[in-house]
Amino acid sequence: MSTHTLPPIALRPDDRIRLEQLAHANLSRVPETADYLAREVERAQALPPGDSGGDHVAMNSWVTFRDETTGRTRRVMLVYPEQADVSAGRISVLTPIGAALVGLSKGQSIDWTTPSGEERALTVLSVGDEAIDATAPEPETTGTAA
Repeated sequence: MSTHTLPPIALRPDDRIRLEQLAHANLSRVPETADYLAREVERAQALPPGDSGGDHVAMNSWVTFRDETTGRTRRVMLVYPEQADVSAGRISVLTPIGAALVGLSKGQSIDWTTPSGEERALTVLSVGDEAIDATAPEPETTGTAA
């Protein structure tokens, strides 16, 4: 991970507990990702009970983000490993990109490391059902928007 300042993140209390358990249970299977997830959960602010966390990437929420390296925009649902199905747009929180997304809110950016060790950055464009013209796969372009 880079040395940039990490953005503040927040989690619902029930997500926080389950994610902490998930990270610790998977330390031997996927040590780097589980450790990263555990650190993200530890630094996350706990949302007040009853707060739906609608402004933050929570479990089973849709998020649209841009890969700042490629310029590609994706819309995915963040899920637990047993619910993951990349072809349906459901990515596991126990992947490097899933762990990076958890707890972020619209407009926030974070650096993350791919399984091959490449440093990348992503920016959250929307959380929830907020409409963005990125729900369908886009051509692989890196054009800049004005």
